[in-house]
Amino acid sequence: MKQIYTTTLRLNLTDEDDRRAYEHLQRMDKKQYRPYSKAIVIAINDHFERQARLASDPYLETREKEDAFLRQVTEAIEQGLRFAPVGMLPYTPPATVETPSAEDDENISAALDFADSF
Repeated sequence: MKQIYTTTLRLNLTDEDDRRAYEHLQRMDKKQYRPYSKAIVIAINDHFERQARLASDPYLETREKEDAFLRQVTEAIEQGLRFAPVGMLPYTPPATVETPSAEDDENISAALDFADSF
């Protein structure tokens, strides 16, 4: 037994909200929402369920905005990491250290003697 309720939807195209709703209905994906009524039912249900959630949780909208911001940050980091080199940079041993020569020892001694003279 089918129960169908029929109503009329009147849109005043001089009203900004009505005009935008009309434009959405004109552009909607006809494969996803065959009749207007399906899109309108989804919109009505979404609106009133969201109002009920907001009434029971006044911080819901703030958390949703924070979650959206965190998703954007995460996506930006992930995109940046896609171009980063994988793994650690290869290890390169330090250059061989030369042992000081006798001439270097004399230069160091002369520098220390000069510093001590003050």
